[in-house]
Amino acid sequence: MAKNITELEREAVADEVTVADIMVANQALKDVIIRTPLQRNEILSARYGCNVFLKREDQQVVRSFKLRGAYNFIRSMTEAERAKGVVCASAGNHAQGVAYSCQALGIEGKIFMPLTTPSQKVSQVKRFGGAYVEVILIGDSFDDAFAAAMEVCSAEGKTFVHPFNTEAVIAGQGTVAVEVLNDMQEPVDYMFCAIGGGGLASGVGTYLKGISPSTKLIGVEPQGAASMKASLKEGQVTRLETIDTFVDGAAVKQVGDLSMAICQKVLDDIVPVPEGKVCTTILELYNENAIVAEPAGALSVAALDFYREEIRGKNVVCVVSGGNNDIERMQEIKEKSLIYEGLKHYFIVTFPQRAGALRKFMGDVLGEQDDITHFEYTKRNNREQGPVLVGIELKDPADYGPLVERMAQNGFPYKDINNDSLLFNLLI
Repeated sequence: MAKNITELEREAVADEVTVADIMVANQALKDVIIRTPLQRNEILSARYGCNVFLKREDQQVVRSFKLRGAYNFIRSMTEAERAKGVVCASAGNHAQGVAYSCQALGIEGKIFMPLTTPSQKVSQVKRFGGAYVEVILIGDSFDDAFAAAMEVCSAEGKTFVHPFNTEAVIAGQGTVAVEVLNDMQEPVDYMFCAIGGGGLASGVGTYLKGISPSTKLIGVEPQGAASMKASLKEGQVTRLETIDTFVDGAAVKQVGDLSMAICQKVLDDIVPVPEGKVCTTILELYNENAIVAEPAGALSVAALDFYREEIRGKNVVCVVSGGNNDIERMQEIKEKSLIYEGLKHYFIVTFPQRAGALRKFMGDVLGEQDDITHFEYTKRNNREQGPVLVGIELKDPADYGPLVERMAQNGFPYKDINNDSLLFNLLI
């Protein structure tokens, strides 16, 4: 009978991932994956006064590092296990890595994805898996898909491919560091990599500390889903009750026992990065470098601002962990970036119900470079005044103070709802 996830995680803690495991994985993967480029980035290097190199896992065959761990895990299964097939639950990169591995190794796979998964991602999984993979859409969330996947594991004796909490997966992800150290001509002072469940950081950290112990490894989590930081603080795996799922490739409520135990040993620091800052970085990478990074892929670069002084004059590597960004999200990404940078504000403004009020607002309140991007009357609740939802885009964050001062001076009571999450989510 297949083991459930709790049993798998308990056994994983007893295992150890070694440099030798990662080197074996590197040999096994060399003819399957793309050896992704390590590129010095002139713009980032100039901005931070150091040498910034980008490890371009967004150029991997499935456009993320996840293929490394999935393939190494499935390759290491016994013949009897392979004959029964594998199962995974994922709405993103892990599903694509498992699907590709199934076709490459000729193994049957069942991949469970939520019904809410974008059709583009479902199509990618089917394309990579071909005839070897069955995609099953079920439930409204990852938890629903996961529960269904575990039922099949138990009923059919298939092996569950965990996204981050097994020895072979972590060893596979660690091959990213093998390529980095082989390609670097100078010592690496700092390496930044994203943390979701912790598989990438565990593998990369194991190899770094074994081969280049002077390199500082900085893990980067989305601020709204900093589950590894919470677990390390508590000294045990700690499940977050709620998370912000925007950085979908790194937003997990609970890290693994094994990945946490390793991260505890190999991480020098963890930086939680606000989701808005991630959005700004996505736009900068695209506009300045023509790099399409998904939110999790941009995390490592977004963290550089928080380490500006420490990295000055150093050799720095950022792992761009993935590039599966849905173009339909770009408007949301731009909006979140503007709000984070202080350039977009939403107000509920009380307008007097008289002719000329809007003209007065436009002429006496708005600055010359301020732009109204949203204007919506709500239902009048009295004859003298009525609330209006107004979105205003600024050219400079410093223009905010004068704007709200002019609203007060000209008789327009207001409430800034940017930092009121309940109102903001309800209205915007």
